[in-house]
Amino acid sequence: MRKIRVIVVDDSALMRSLLRQIIDSTDDMEVVAVAPDPLVARERIRELDPDVITLDIEMPQMDGLTFLERLMRLRPTPVLMVSSLTEEGAEATLRALELGAIDFVCKPDNHSLLLADYADEICHKIRAVALAGRGFAARRAVLAQKISPKPLPMVRTRSQQVQLIVVGASTGGTEALKLFLQRLPADSPPVLIVQHMPPGFTTSFAARLDSLSELHVSEAKEGEPILSGHAYLAPGDRHLQISKNARGYVCHLDDSERVNRHKPAVDVLFDSVTTYIAAKRVVAVLMTRCATSPAVQGGEG
Repeated sequence: MRKIRVIVVDDSALMRSLLRQIIDSTDDMEVVAVAPDPLVARERIRELDPDVITLDIEMPQMDGLTFLERLMRLRPTPVLMVSSLTEEGAEATLRALELGAIDFVCKPDNHSLLLADYADEICHKIRAVALAGRGFAARRAVLAQKISPKPLPMVRTRSQQVQLIVVGASTGGTEALKLFLQRLPADSPPVLIVQHMPPGFTTSFAARLDSLSELHVSEAKEGEPILSGHAYLAPGDRHLQISKNARGYVCHLDDSERVNRHKPAVDVLFDSVTTYIAAKRVVAVLMTRCATSPAVQGGEG
């Protein structure tokens, strides 16, 4: 099978070297070029037509967001953003996802981070971005025609029967979640969400979703009552579960080990719901990204 061809764009020589070392050590991907800034990257992309680009946000000559916006307009290519673990980094990364980046990974923030763990995360995300990016150019070409889509109707659940909506999302999920929540009415059953994100990013993401939705969207807090018309996003460093006390259902945040690579993990949330609520009263949604378009798979129970 042909290797995934990657171009690394980063102004840090150390990060370029680290990413090349990680990617080239695998059997299924390779770095075909590196670039210290977007101007050099533009030529390399034109020459080599990569499968995936890793893109830093803060760079000289032209910042990563400006470059990304131009790239998506002129030569759509699957992009994995490389972000800093700061509030400004989180805001810029969320903007990058709106502009068309498929996913992001954070730069290592200290010397204690195990290189093997970081390498595993990088490679996992590049594979996911490459898979999600199949048919990417064709899809973006359609969007570039600036055809105004028809407004999507509100989704009405059977409120007498549905007590809770639970949602799990990973690669590509940020934009899909936005569209999903925008279609729910203000009196929707409560929504619990796990989106795979690191600490610090979920706070900004929840605030952004809150500004775009009729629901009140917030980062979940320990012991917080689960109420209709509200959506609760799992924090980036805790598993989100449902629990129950004398007042009713509440959020429970768990600091146990990662599950299937993730914390928060979708499995932990879904498993906890089955303990307290009958399957027929729950709508469970698992969001994934297929080769041609974002997809939402849903089912009750």
